[in-house]
Amino acid sequence: MEQIKAYIDQIATISKEDWTFFKSKLQRRTFPKKTAFLKINEVENHISFIESGVVRLYIPKENPEKEITFGFSFENQFISAYDSFLTQKPSLYQLQTLTKTSLLSITYKDLQEVYKTTQIGNLIGRLTAERLFLIKSKREQNLLNLTAEERYLKLFKERPELLKVIPLKYISSYIGVTAQALSRIRKRL
Repeated sequence: MEQIKAYIDQIATISKEDWTFFKSKLQRRTFPKKTAFLKINEVENHISFIESGVVRLYIPKENPEKEITFGFSFENQFISAYDSFLTQKPSLYQLQTLTKTSLLSITYKDLQEVYKTTQIGNLIGRLTAERLFLIKSKREQNLLNLTAEERYLKLFKERPELLKVIPLKYISSYIGVTAQALSRIRKRL
């Protein structure tokens, strides 16, 4: 609980009462490595804070080699199929743990209650949504403006720990190249 409190303290000042109420709505969920905890066509009912672990966002395909990985989330970040969470409509992608993962989760219903009951809930919700948007926007801009090699170098520079825990097939999909093309990029570097 201290990790999420530290995260919130970075973006807003929360009263003791609001924190106590918010904390009462959080539920710890733990998943083993390689667990799809939200599957395609399920409605996302949680927004979660990653206490530990790595989560992959991806579009599954019949042939696992053709799956499209389009995001990763790490310790001290929020994770959700956020579009499904907001609309309460089925998700078009899945969330899967890549390592053993511990989440602090709040349900859609409980978050609405936090928004109504606390003074700080709406601010935290807005700031968290803004951070999620900025991550998405940055990724889209990188895909449009950088070469595959530049995307790989940027990823390697910004998150070197990725290469230790994420299989290269997911990284290649994430930067928008085949595994063979990523292999050639890595050889050149």
